[in-house]
Formats: sequence, C-alpha cells, structure tokens
Amino acid sequence: MEYSPPPFFKQGPSARARLIFFSVIAITLLVADARFNALATIRKVLGTALYPVQRGVLLPGDWVSDAGRYLTSLRGIQHENEDLLREKTELAARGLLADQLKAENAQLRQLLEARGRQQSKSIAAEILYEARDPSTRRVVVDRGSSDGITAGLPVIDDAGVVGQVTRVFPFMSEVTLLTDKAQVIPVENLRSGLRSVASGGGEGGLLYLRFMAANADIKMGDTLVTSGIDGIYPPGLPVARVVKIEHSAAYSFAQILCAPIGGVDRNRYLLVLTPEPLPPPPPPAEPTPEQRRIRRPEH
Repeated sequence: MEYSPPPFFKQGPSARARLIFFSVIAITLLVADARFNALATIRKVLGTALYPVQRGVLLPGDWVSDAGRYLTSLRGIQHENEDLLREKTELAARGLLADQLKAENAQLRQLLEARGRQQSKSIAAEILYEARDPSTRRVVVDRGSSDGITAGLPVIDDAGVVGQVTRVFPFMSEVTLLTDKAQVIPVENLRSGLRSVASGGGEGGLLYLRFMAANADIKMGDTLVTSGIDGIYPPGLPVARVVKIEHSAAYSFAQILCAPIGGVDRNRYLLVLTPEPLPPPPPPAEPTPEQRRIRRPEH
C-alpha cells in the first residue's frame, strides 16, 4: 500500500524538482559570470552592503591587537626614556668631572708657577676637609711628618699666603688660616713700605690691621706683603689688600680691614714652604774636545 501525505501538506513541487531547478540556475549563473562577467555589479553591491557587517565582526579583534601594540610600544618607550635619562645623568656627571679636572689642572699649573717663583723648597698638599671646630678657621691637608712637614711652616697658594701649619700628624697636618682669630702675620705696605701686623677675626673673613695711627700712609687698595721680620714667612709674599679704612675721633688708631689675596675657598691644592733653600743650579758642563775643536776659529 503506497503511503503519501494528505493533500493539505502537499505544497509546491517536489524536492527533486527543486534540486534540479536550483542546480540549473546555479550552473547558468556560473557560466554567465565566467563567460560574460554578468554578476560583477551584483557582487560590488553585495560587498558594499556587507562591508559594515564585516568591519563590525573584525572590530573586537582589531581592538585587541591595537591594545597589545599600544602596551608594547608604551613599554618600549618607557625603557627608552629610562635609558636616555641614564645616559643624560652619566653625561652630566662626566661633564662635571671634566670641568672639575680642568679647574684642578689650571690651579696646579698656577701652583707650579708659584713654586718656581719661590727661593725655598715647597711641598704640594691637597685639602682634605675643614676642621670640626666652627669657632676656628682651619683646614686639614694630606701631608704630615712622614713628608717632612713640621709645625710653623707657612702655607701659600698660587695667589698669596693662606696660613700656617699649627698641628702635625704622621700623614696629615692642620693649617690655621690667616682669617683665624688667633693668627697674626707681620706685613708691609708694598706702596709706602709701612710695616704693621695683620690679625684674623675680622668681619666676613677679613683681616684687621691693628694699632695703625690715624694719619698713617695707608690708602684703599694698597697691597700688603709679608715683611719677613718674623723669620717664618719669606718676605714679599702677597697677604691682603686694604678694603676699608675708618677714622673715629674717639680713637687714636684707624680701623683698617683687609681682604686676603689667597684663600682656600677657591683652591684645593696648597704649597707648604720648607726652610731648606733650593739647591744651586749645576755648573755648565765642560766642553768636549770635539766641541773645542768646533769652537776654535780657523786661521
């Protein structure tokens, strides 16, 4: 007995007929598109219509990729900035070191020139630090008794007198500066030849020229040098320059302030003068027989 659905459920042609129909249409479209490019316009219209849908589907993936690239580039930029900052710091440190070495070399050259002007031996010393006592003006240098330093030796820089060695240790020494309140030095006015004694403890790191008569021949800008009468400082070393002169009717002496010419505020290396004189220069060498023969005039 053949079974078939009721007439109510029969709608349109059979499945086999639909398959054959759509297959023929598909083959026809394929042949028409391949031979005559008949579906190009339809393809463009469909591509344009479906483009927003495609972009919407691809957006989440693009966002994830962009975020990854952004984080990677941000991390790379941060590393580059750190490297640049490190290089900048190193270059700045090298620049400061180069400037410091340049200044030290210039001071050492000036110190060598000052050593050449002295008639006695000298020992170069480097300032290590200032003394701990805030009420005094002293520095500690890196030369001591093992280097031939003794107490009482004068200390100078390339400009003038700085102070005097007052305490000696095996490998370091303490130098009392001219501006210390307990330090005095005999001086002479380079212009007028007037002698006096300069002492420290003046205001602002200055020196006092004490017990000078009100009518003494001293003018602003006069240069004071060591007189040499104390037997400690060699004569003629620059000490200070007169910067202030005050006369008062209540006192018979003038108040004279002088600024030190030398000083440790701008220098790092000093010269300690020793009492030993420089050895005399060697006598000229005797000419050899060949030199005598060359110098002998021919007749």
